[in-house]
Amino acid sequence: MFWIQALVILACIMIGARKSGVAMGFAGGVGLFILVFIFGLRPASPPVNVLLIIIAVSSMAACLQVAGGLDLLVHLAEKLLRRNPNRITFMAPIVTFLFTVFTGTSYVALAVYPVICEVALEAKIRVERPMSIALIASQHGISASPVSASTAALLAVLAAQGVSLGQIMLVLVPAIFLGIMIGAVSVYKKGLELENDPEFKKLIESGEITLGKGASREYKPTKEALISVTLFALGVASIVLLGSVKSLMPHWMINGKDTYLSIPNAIEIIAFFTSFLIVFACGLKPSNIAKSSVFSAGITGVIAIFGIAWMTDTFFLAHKAMIIDNLGGIVREFPILFAVMIFVMSALLLSQGATTRSIMPLGVSLGLPLGSLVAFAPAVNGLFFFPATGSAISAITFDRSGTTKIGSYVLNHSFQLPGFVTCISSIFIGLVISYFVF
Repeated sequence: MFWIQALVILACIMIGARKSGVAMGFAGGVGLFILVFIFGLRPASPPVNVLLIIIAVSSMAACLQVAGGLDLLVHLAEKLLRRNPNRITFMAPIVTFLFTVFTGTSYVALAVYPVICEVALEAKIRVERPMSIALIASQHGISASPVSASTAALLAVLAAQGVSLGQIMLVLVPAIFLGIMIGAVSVYKKGLELENDPEFKKLIESGEITLGKGASREYKPTKEALISVTLFALGVASIVLLGSVKSLMPHWMINGKDTYLSIPNAIEIIAFFTSFLIVFACGLKPSNIAKSSVFSAGITGVIAIFGIAWMTDTFFLAHKAMIIDNLGGIVREFPILFAVMIFVMSALLLSQGATTRSIMPLGVSLGLPLGSLVAFAPAVNGLFFFPATGSAISAITFDRSGTTKIGSYVLNHSFQLPGFVTCISSIFIGLVISYFVF
């Protein structure tokens, strides 16, 4: 029964990933139905805290978008990139990484890709170099963001083990940033120079591409945009502070025991409080928030995690003892195999949050060191392996030079090298840092 049930789960994951979006969650529901009603497994508890955190922080980010805060951030990014055109291969990933860390969503990177292309062309740098590592940096920024779905899922799993948000950030932010810089080095001289690229030459000769000095778009930040960015930044800072310093949390005496407000609940409260402040201060229409692309992406993530995580939790709950007996010794002896498992699952699920919530509880059950589990978090960014995500396709489309592309064998695409280098580097640097943090 174990292997039949495992095949059912794998089939649901692959079908859901192929359809993507909310269909992933629905496919998880199908798998859950089969496990419960046909195989008679007892369903696990739904991952409620993770879902509530994602809803709360997605609402906060959506308010930022509707108030014009994301447009302001993109404008600042454009100014920074145009000021340093010859360093675009390093500056582009820094920008997409920081924006994703700040907002908790890689959505903002989509608006930066056209700028990266234009600045690279102006500097006569092969666009594939900055574009490929910029996409990888935006994906990894999810794991380093205190307000992302992936971090919410990781925190929900590890908070019960005494791990704080501050410890997670102390390991992942520097580890992933350094990993991204190493990834940028790996593509710094990748491919032919533009003037030697035959395909690019054809585009120039045909007149499809003309090189010239571009101009920054006319933009004047509104008062609402400035207010929303300021309030959002204060909200994020409050989440990090309270999640790192337990003594700042409200606490009560319950049955003679000093009980503190949980970190997930603190995040949810602060996110909603900040959202209201932005709505009130910027005069936003609530209907526009619900229609925003950031809010839509957040709710899509909620549904995907709801179905997939509930299905996998039910499977692991039923076979927990057997999995620990068979995998425990091997994984404890070679912990890096668990990181490989995470990577493979993320490549199939195409969701950092769903992967984290589905796999990380297994790592706790197997008795892996908490520091190692945090260091393995960058492995959830295996989304680049199959170039089927909307972000990858957008990055390829925005590159007018045609240098960022999917190879003739599909898997030999522009994102493989920086993706693997960044992921592996981040994990090993994270393991070193976690030794001192945990």
